[in-house]
Amino acid sequence: MAETTRIQQAGFRDLIADRTVRLIMICSLVNSVGFFSMMPFLALYLADITSLPLAVIGAFTGSIALVGAVGALAGGVITDRAGAGSLLRVGFATYTLLGAALAVVTTPVVVLPLIVCLGGALMLVGPSLKKLMSLAAGEGGGLVFRMRFMTLSVGAALGPLLGAAAYSVSHRALFGVSAVLFALCLVLVHVRQGVLRALDVRSEAPRKERWLWTRSLRDGRFRLVLVAAVLITLVFAQFESMIPLYLEGEAGDNAPTLFAVVFAVHAVLGFVYQWPAEWLARRASMPAQAGFGCIGFAVSFVCWGASEGRLWVLLAGVLAWTVGEAILMPMADLITHRIAPDTEKGAFFGALEIRYLGFFAGPILGGALLGDGTWAYFGVMAVISFAAWPVLRSRSLLPGTQS
Repeated sequence: MAETTRIQQAGFRDLIADRTVRLIMICSLVNSVGFFSMMPFLALYLADITSLPLAVIGAFTGSIALVGAVGALAGGVITDRAGAGSLLRVGFATYTLLGAALAVVTTPVVVLPLIVCLGGALMLVGPSLKKLMSLAAGEGGGLVFRMRFMTLSVGAALGPLLGAAAYSVSHRALFGVSAVLFALCLVLVHVRQGVLRALDVRSEAPRKERWLWTRSLRDGRFRLVLVAAVLITLVFAQFESMIPLYLEGEAGDNAPTLFAVVFAVHAVLGFVYQWPAEWLARRASMPAQAGFGCIGFAVSFVCWGASEGRLWVLLAGVLAWTVGEAILMPMADLITHRIAPDTEKGAFFGALEIRYLGFFAGPILGGALLGDGTWAYFGVMAVISFAAWPVLRSRSLLPGTQS
């Protein structure tokens, strides 16, 4: 196994000094920029080119997560058998082709299926990238998933700004930019495929056990992690799906620019907050951490509901939101890294992508509630923000416990 698997309890500087970890993090960063340069604007794009109701628009933007959730379990098992590096190349190639197609085609009857197909790339890239990260970090790998979240935050800061600039020039340019970035990821992974192959652990067990693909779902601890993750993502999905539509009603034509600024501030804070989140993780129990995160989400919905488009109130909500995000979003990955066997990490991380059902259901629920009024939406979502907390309080999820 590669040298990186011997790193235990290493700091940020130690991990990033390792060439394999650095390669994976660069791919994560570029992929994040490509994804976030188009994803926050999909709802606005579909509202511009179609006359679909908000709930239906939410369903199509959420369908990316639905396909990723349904297919990632199979994608993870294939990752364990065929190799994470190979699946990662296929995933980035799929992203590139779909982005290029969306940059060319404008007919809604074609655009809508292409958007749904983005979930196919998601189901390949997610499990394979996370398996490589987990293997690279070894037993002390919790920090590498906070590093991953930091790359997502940086990408989420740059992506919407890049997307807003492209969107102001041409709606189709939005997808062209993403296609170029995904192609860059493909080149990076292809050039360094030997390094990734040396790191990878392939499982022979799928050929010996018929129902291996369901083993992760038969793990009691993992089922709790999955339930909590779905509930967290259902709440988290509101930020990039319904909040832009809410701002469009409040700010009109200025909504894309306003949301890009809000999203960029949130992303920068998400990066910075990882240090306080790591400090809190060393001093507080997981249930206490989860409680702080849920409070952050709930407070943000109250702020946004009272904002009336005022930037300072929106940013106050972003401050609270990012506390919840920094604590809760990496939590499922951290626990899964700890409980999953090396040879089945692809299957476990693939099964974890079922949490994207929350990203599918979230925009549908949000669209229906927002259609009934501002406070019907923000009030209900503030309550739902606490749904994952009872699950994350389970003693079986604490370090050192067994299923």
